[in-house]
Amino acid sequence: MQQGLTETITTVQADWVDYNGHMNLAFYVLAFDKATDTFYDDLQIGLDYRARENSSMFTLGINVDYMREVFVDDELRITTQLLDCDAKRMRYIHYMYQGSDPEPVAINECLAVHVDMTLRKSAPFPEQTRQRVEAVLLEHRRLPLPRHAGRVLGARS
Repeated sequence: MQQGLTETITTVQADWVDYNGHMNLAFYVLAFDKATDTFYDDLQIGLDYRARENSSMFTLGINVDYMREVFVDDELRITTQLLDCDAKRMRYIHYMYQGSDPEPVAINECLAVHVDMTLRKSAPFPEQTRQRVEAVLLEHRRLPLPRHAGRVLGARS
């Protein structure tokens, strides 16, 4: 793991496997969502934050790339790197690995927005939250920019 990245460990469950014998694409997203929860907890904007600040993070969009199959009982290791943020949005990327293998099996880039739960509308981060997020961003910007970040979907004609 690169220093400073959030890490989440999970295992491929039997009910995550489809008729092709590998993990179904929906469960890659579920595993990445678990990694988002861990990342938000590290940033102190998870479940406790919602109760404390009456604010939360909503996902606006994701890209998921599948590189390799994983199977029941495989250990998954997911690292998370904050790529960018502004007054009320964050962009981050998850890399999923099979055990200690250094090559990713899947990648998930996310864009999320800070939401005032009373109004159920986007709102700027409170000052203390913004400072925490920006401190992590400064730390993560010292790391190399992942080559998969900012990918645009398209097809060659």
